[in-house]
Amino acid sequence: MAGLTLGALGVVYGDIGTSPLYALKEVFHGGHVATTPDNILGVLSLLFWTMTVVVSIKYVLLILRADNNGEGGLIAMLALATNAVNDKPQLRRVLMLIGLFGTAIFFGDAVITPAMTVLGAMEGIEVYAPQYHDAVLPLTLVVLAGLFTVQRFGTGGIGKAFGPVMLLWFVSLAALGLPHVIENPRVLAAVNPVYALAFCLEYKWVAFVALGAVVLVVTGGEALYADLGHFGKKPIRIAWYAIVMPALVINYFGQGAMLLDDPTAIKNPFYLLAPDWAEIPLFLLATAAATVASQALITAAFSVTKQAIQLGIMPRLRILHTSVRDTGQIYVPFINWSLFALVVVAVVFFGSSSKLAGAYGVAVTIDMTITTVMTFFVIRHGWKYPLALCIAATGIFFIIDVTFLASNLLKLLHGGWFPLLIGVCVFTLMLTWKQGRRLLSDKLRQDAIELTAFLEAVFINPPTRVSGTAVFLSSEKGSTPNALLHNLKHNKVLHEQNIFVTVKHHEVPWVSSEQRCEVEALGNNCWQVALHFGFKNEPDVPEALELLKKQGVQLEEMETSYFLSRDIIIPTIGSGMALWREKLFAGMHRNAAAAADFLHLPTNRIVELGSKVEI
Repeated sequence: MAGLTLGALGVVYGDIGTSPLYALKEVFHGGHVATTPDNILGVLSLLFWTMTVVVSIKYVLLILRADNNGEGGLIAMLALATNAVNDKPQLRRVLMLIGLFGTAIFFGDAVITPAMTVLGAMEGIEVYAPQYHDAVLPLTLVVLAGLFTVQRFGTGGIGKAFGPVMLLWFVSLAALGLPHVIENPRVLAAVNPVYALAFCLEYKWVAFVALGAVVLVVTGGEALYADLGHFGKKPIRIAWYAIVMPALVINYFGQGAMLLDDPTAIKNPFYLLAPDWAEIPLFLLATAAATVASQALITAAFSVTKQAIQLGIMPRLRILHTSVRDTGQIYVPFINWSLFALVVVAVVFFGSSSKLAGAYGVAVTIDMTITTVMTFFVIRHGWKYPLALCIAATGIFFIIDVTFLASNLLKLLHGGWFPLLIGVCVFTLMLTWKQGRRLLSDKLRQDAIELTAFLEAVFINPPTRVSGTAVFLSSEKGSTPNALLHNLKHNKVLHEQNIFVTVKHHEVPWVSSEQRCEVEALGNNCWQVALHFGFKNEPDVPEALELLKKQGVQLEEMETSYFLSRDIIIPTIGSGMALWREKLFAGMHRNAAAAADFLHLPTNRIVELGSKVEI
């Protein structure tokens, strides 16, 4: 439990743990809120109760209960919600679209978080050595370039240091804030929610706008749920209540106590907490913590991509496994360098953490709202709780989430459009891929030859049989693969054993090995096989086919050949999508990596045979 709790500190709480670098400063940024004692206490009270309600109650107590066979995250919640309303196809479709949009928006967050956290840490240079102001941006880009470059080596070695680094970080947060709280204990009055209420009533519109910065204290809340499968509920809860929240509260209250004595410290209250001798160590530690926070989002982006591919909402991409023992440690080159390019654009375009704060929060609050909506349908239709209880359990969180979202939408023209644009582009790609695959499947099914009938015709006058086993992959169970037709046409032979494999991905995280393989004998040493995988399972086809030995089908590795069919898509007008989307789908289909990368097929034993399909 201690090890899991330490691991949770490093992976789960990197983002939310670095929020003291910029959150309180951004509330007062721009001069709309004066740094008077009442305002300082009011803002601190808002920060404290936002963390308490959104993270401590909503995510840690409620959302963590909505696990999908032990897994969490928006994709797991999407699977739970859509399965709960299977008998309501229209509602299921709406929830699917909302969930897809939330998943797409996540990639916007994965761009903004590394830019924001690393740039916020590097701005400590301006506090300690203002003459080096011009070095902030280049140093930020150097750190980010190094971070994205080492991704190909895997997170195993880096990950071992995550927990201790973040433990040291949270201890330092408390150590920095505690002396100031002791020196000025009046700041503890901010625990009283009356101060937050008074601040909102006095400033009204300005307070509503300030909520866009207040939400920065809970931007890592989604990570709690997303990393549920890695650590479990108990370690995440222990880490939050025993270490993370106390350290954050003490640090924020320490910043507030300092501001009560010296309002001019608002230019960078976090770094000004430290005594002179701790300036350099704190800067280095903040840089390390910001790197950890960024790494957590990058790793999550890889995992979300893999799950999305397995659910059929993204095209296949090259996925490299960086560990022989942990299948969760993966590296997706296309996603890695795409994120890096967008992060560089964000850093250069916005130029400071204050300007990036305008872009930060929109993606997070959209995902927070979608999670709350999905939770309602899970507990109402999946768990069958009474309607009144479901409304009471999720209604107040929905109001809070929508309020934060509305406040952040005011930032649209000040940077909020950036992650939203990324999300809309990814959503368009997802929707196009999903709809294109459906149209393609319909077309192939329409033109397909029924496998059983085809084999019966073939064996009336059978071709020459050669030794070994042929494995034909087909997207549709029961239809004749194009690869088989081409093999018979050009080579005029049939292998001694023929296995027709269809890979099925399901909207559950895990499918057990007992349920992995479904076999149907077709006669003449031919078998129809369906392999079932959850979106967290590793879709290793050769490994799964080893289960056929229990069915009496022997596979010799050196005598087994895998055959894939590659369809060449020709877009046509009037097939169900706009022509530009059909061309986009055809491009994605053409550029998708070979299935061998994703299905772990031996690439030196693959024959690709093309067939033209018009949609």
